[in-house]
Amino acid sequence: MRTWLIMVLLCWPLLAGAQEQRQLQAGDAITIVMPGEADFEQPFQLDSEGKIRLPEIGKVRLAGQTLGQAKQAIKLALSSVYLNLDQFDLELSERKLLLRVLGYVATPGEVILPKDGNVQMAIEAAGGLKPGAQLDKLQLKRDDQVIPFNFKAYLDSGNSRLLPQLRSGDQLFVPASPLTGNVEVNFDARSLIAGGDAGDDDQAITLFGEVRNPGSFSFKEGMGLVDALMRAEGVTRYADVTHIRVITDGHPYLFDLKSYLDSGDSHGQPPLKSGTLVFVPTQIEVVSNTQRTVYVMGEVQAPGAYETGDNVTFLDLLANAGGPTRFAQTRDIRVLRSDQSVVEVNLLAYTENQGGPALPAVQPGDVIFVPEKTDVNEKSWLKIPASDAIKIIGAVKNAGRYEWDDNMSFLDLFAHAGGPEQHANLAEIEIVKESGDKQIFDLDKFIRQGGAFNALPTLQAGDTVVVNELPWDPSDNKSSWVRQSAESSIYVFGQVGAPGRYAFTEQLGFLDILAAADGPTDKADLGQIRITHRDGSKARVTQLNLARYFESGDESVLPQVLPGDTIFLPQRQRQWLEKPSEQVVRLMGSVQKPGRYSFDQSMNLLDLLAEAGGPDDNAYIEKIVVVQHSCCEPQARIFNLKKFVTQPNYADIPVLRPGDTVYVPDQSQSNWHIFLTGVRDALSVVALFALGAAI
Repeated sequence: MRTWLIMVLLCWPLLAGAQEQRQLQAGDAITIVMPGEADFEQPFQLDSEGKIRLPEIGKVRLAGQTLGQAKQAIKLALSSVYLNLDQFDLELSERKLLLRVLGYVATPGEVILPKDGNVQMAIEAAGGLKPGAQLDKLQLKRDDQVIPFNFKAYLDSGNSRLLPQLRSGDQLFVPASPLTGNVEVNFDARSLIAGGDAGDDDQAITLFGEVRNPGSFSFKEGMGLVDALMRAEGVTRYADVTHIRVITDGHPYLFDLKSYLDSGDSHGQPPLKSGTLVFVPTQIEVVSNTQRTVYVMGEVQAPGAYETGDNVTFLDLLANAGGPTRFAQTRDIRVLRSDQSVVEVNLLAYTENQGGPALPAVQPGDVIFVPEKTDVNEKSWLKIPASDAIKIIGAVKNAGRYEWDDNMSFLDLFAHAGGPEQHANLAEIEIVKESGDKQIFDLDKFIRQGGAFNALPTLQAGDTVVVNELPWDPSDNKSSWVRQSAESSIYVFGQVGAPGRYAFTEQLGFLDILAAADGPTDKADLGQIRITHRDGSKARVTQLNLARYFESGDESVLPQVLPGDTIFLPQRQRQWLEKPSEQVVRLMGSVQKPGRYSFDQSMNLLDLLAEAGGPDDNAYIEKIVVVQHSCCEPQARIFNLKKFVTQPNYADIPVLRPGDTVYVPDQSQSNWHIFLTGVRDALSVVALFALGAAI
């Protein structure tokens, strides 16, 4: 350990000297030590010109200078502005590479890399390669020198020695493949090679006609015609492989591929070289019609006519046709028999459960049809037959007609339709069967209670699911009541702000419905509210004193309401229409509001007079008459309100009971008024006699 430390101490001056002698280059970062100066706290990086910008000084070129030379140049530049440079110093913070990446990259421009950065890191810093870049002909420009290299070979082998070393100031250029043409378009790697992979025409072999991927392809020494056809992904089912035409160096050749495959004799193959043209013509009789032919049609990789035999199964024929495409509807494959019968095959269910339905045997002359998968975004929704479709309408995000499978559930359909709208009535979802029967499902209750999935309604193709809407606004009942059924509604009448018909669920109570109707008006008699219940075998009526609830807060007095019930709030001034005579007290005579009033044991005569607005100006309050009918013989009692006001004694107040009558006489019935009336009458007679005597 001591020996290693001594070696480091001895070599340190040499290492420091080497650091001092190394020249600065674009991308390097230096730190200028200027204590107390905030503008010099961050490192300065050399730009593409090898310069830094000093505060109050401007640009100073440092590229090509050693650290010591740069220190002298910067100190000289700062001395014109700063007087005290005793503590000035210069340090190399970090060595980096600054270069330009241009051409077919995502974000061409200047990039900064670590000092050991390479070409791949530079391309990644420029956003990566764009589709269509030609990887085998990248160029590195350094001063007047151009260094071409094969980046594709590096990606294939991982050999970093195939890449040139980078220096600051280098320019990396990525060319575009000639296959992209003169107009830039968006494409993927498959579309790029759809017309072949040859970069130059003089090194290509061209195939066209009945091949799967016609185009120009790179020619390699030793390539045969079969190899060339495989580069074009083989021939189509319409190809006449017995008359393939080949033109090499202007000389035509005719080649029978079928005969070659049968014999294996390669002597008759035409010569191939760069510039050769290969044409595969169309077969005149494109469909085979032998006695052992089965036709595979629809969404398979290679539809066509295929030979069958004793041991050929349904899966064998499907495999020969290349299997279903990604657009195939594998749940509804149909086998069309020669006797015009149809066998349905659910290949998806078969692959998921080997114990499922067996695949049918295929006979000569049969047709295997693989239909196209239905796109729900496509306007041609009629592709779904009625026997496989289910409809969902109403307040859902995407109402429409959807393909149905028995493995799906009610929630699958609901999710497929985008879920409910905000104003959907989840408590009353209607399911209309194809037979005409209707079923009501409470999805809201299912969600809140976490119901068992076996409680979900059973759907089948042909059903219609209707998601009703809730009323938009309580004040909009005149137009919204038709959007809800009578079985799920509460009726509110009488003295409320917005009488009408309201949607009701089990979550709502009496006060919720009353609040939805904008509450009672100032004319409502809160003590005589009536609720008509119709949930039993016969109707019944409940009476509610809501004022008692507001006084006590006892929620047990509130009735339970159910869909179909009716709530009625009567008007105070019309109590005589609602109560029999034995349940009210009658008030007559000289009062502000005579009439019939509700009365209970907690009230007295003064409460009744106050409810009626009190006696009027002509009332004779010394002799208020109370006629009691509640028991035994009717009897009358006199109450002197004037005396009670001056000498209060609650024992003098007559006891009132429902059925009694209170009469407040006016001044004309007082003794003093009767006396004065008699005196006036007597004076009138005397005056009459005096007048007669005078005459």
